[in-house]
Amino acid sequence: MTHTARLLLDSQCALGEGPIWHAGRQQLFFFDINEQTLFAVTAAGEIVDSWLFNETVAAAAIVDDQTLVLATDTGLKQFDLSTGGMNRINEIEADNAATRTNDSRVHPSGAFWIGTMDRGSAEAPIGSVYHYRAGTLTTLKSGIAIPNATCFSPDGRIAYWTDTPTKKIMRVETDPATGLPIGEWTLFADVSDGRGYPDGAVVDSQGYLWNAKWGGSCVVRHAPDGSIDRIVEVPVSQVTCPAFGGPDLKTMFITTASKNLSAEQLAAEKVAGGLFVIDLDVPGLPEATITL
Repeated sequence: MTHTARLLLDSQCALGEGPIWHAGRQQLFFFDINEQTLFAVTAAGEIVDSWLFNETVAAAAIVDDQTLVLATDTGLKQFDLSTGGMNRINEIEADNAATRTNDSRVHPSGAFWIGTMDRGSAEAPIGSVYHYRAGTLTTLKSGIAIPNATCFSPDGRIAYWTDTPTKKIMRVETDPATGLPIGEWTLFADVSDGRGYPDGAVVDSQGYLWNAKWGGSCVVRHAPDGSIDRIVEVPVSQVTCPAFGGPDLKTMFITTASKNLSAEQLAAEKVAGGLFVIDLDVPGLPEATITL
């Protein structure tokens, strides 16, 4: 089964990423990582607010209706949506100018899994994956090039993740109470024969994983056994991350990017970097709130 997403907002992001639906505010938050900007938009695609930062910000976790936790260049920071005030929570690679944060998501336990990566064009394997919960930061992985596809099963017993260049989505059993891995990482899906590279991902209420394909112009829904269930086509090539939202969580929002496209590609993909949307027959899951 194949469907096609439509343009919701011509946001022209260099690197649109990190979309999460805030049910309490009925708004989608997403980033343009390269432009150090956070957007808040309605389900209809209206920009409600935007914030420009003086450092790279790649992902957010929900605290409550007024507060987010941002994964920034220097670590986790509490962000007041009303005032724009920032408070430091925990440093993450604050002394390493070569890395920045990337794909991150909150586990059902309230644990925030945070990825870091090389900020340069070489994309060297100098990134890591961290677990933060209730004031404690734990390193889960190191030697990573591009951490992506961080997401979790509805019961919190499985974590999914990829190092994008490997074209392999991995899985590991996790403690549902803490979000910490309790087993060995195993292969969930080898996508080397598919389209593009695995980028951001999210799990729906049926436990199926939806994975954006960088360079592949689509989002692929994988069944719990890793097989391909359906494909959502996106009319631009660099598809970065999906998120479920809307009043019934049956709307899928999809961020994209325009960075690194040639002049010819940009001419062909005039809405690259836009926010796309598709209505689905299966709901997603509410975003978990972070345990500080």
